[in-house]
Amino acid sequence: MPKNPVVAALCAAVLAITPAIAGAQTSERVSLSGDEIAVYNLVGKMKVVGGSGRDVVVSVARGGKDAGQLRVEHGPRGGRETLRVIYPSRRITYAEMSDWGRTTLRVADDGTFGEGDEGWSGDRVEISSRGGGLDARADLTVEVPTGKRIDLHLAAGDVNVTNVNGDIFVDVHAADVTTSGTKGILSLDTGSGTVSVTDANGNITLDTGSGSVSLSKIRGERLSVDAGSGRLTGDDIQVQSLSMDLGSGGARVTKLGARDIKLDSGSGSTELDLISDIRMVDIDSGSGGVTLWIPATFGARVDIDAGSGGINMDVPVQVTRWDSDHLIGTIGDGQGTVKIDAGSGGVRFKKRP
Repeated sequence: MPKNPVVAALCAAVLAITPAIAGAQTSERVSLSGDEIAVYNLVGKMKVVGGSGRDVVVSVARGGKDAGQLRVEHGPRGGRETLRVIYPSRRITYAEMSDWGRTTLRVADDGTFGEGDEGWSGDRVEISSRGGGLDARADLTVEVPTGKRIDLHLAAGDVNVTNVNGDIFVDVHAADVTTSGTKGILSLDTGSGTVSVTDANGNITLDTGSGSVSLSKIRGERLSVDAGSGRLTGDDIQVQSLSMDLGSGGARVTKLGARDIKLDSGSGSTELDLISDIRMVDIDSGSGGVTLWIPATFGARVDIDAGSGGINMDVPVQVTRWDSDHLIGTIGDGQGTVKIDAGSGGVRFKKRP
């Protein structure tokens, strides 16, 4: 130990700071060329924004006390340029997961992993909120120029996409996904976590395991939602075709304009607020009431089968047949077709104010 008290104090300060530096974030920037780019990261946050220039630029900020063990690699994989964050452990601790949160997946040696792990080779990796695994994460900022296709893979954390004009494919295991201001194909595949899509223009496909889904200001040809559990809410949706396959939780969509609507719901109430005429509405509800709000110009042939809960028509209808639980008739000019099969909960038609 130095005898000079000033030198001794400086040495002590350096020793005290060193552990903090080891756990602090270090960052780097990587440029990826080509029209199709894929990014793989197991743990952390992904912020995806519109970019300029020709290349996708990824900024990587490592964090956690074991951050120094992470490696960032990039290069072609499967005919596209990739960036991959390599975690040298089969157990990873991510404190920002919910208490006792946990997810497992298979990860190849090069850091890639696939949708649902179906047919995917590699070691099984566990990520949990506790358990003494590798304490490391990587927070990424991805800048995407116009016209690119970007595939984003994340196991745990959250993804936020803002103002990207291109085709976006997101695959997460246990993460919240939020998008706004997107143009182009938008495909989101989530295991668990909430999904929020706002101001999207293009064909949209959502496949969610569990967690609520929120949709707002959607424009495009097609919107398809396959949700395992969790309530779906929507507002200001205008598409040609809407398809929703909901396990449980039900749906409420206001200001909905779509020519073709198909909804299959296991349980939970369904409420659709239609702002325009339709060509076809097909609703199959296992349990939970079904309510349709229709505009004054609405016209359709209706075939409603309500197992229990009854049928309530608050709009003029020319009845062909009306039993206690089955109604066939015509509303308005009868140009469209509405078929509703409700197991329980009842069916109700109401006129929009």
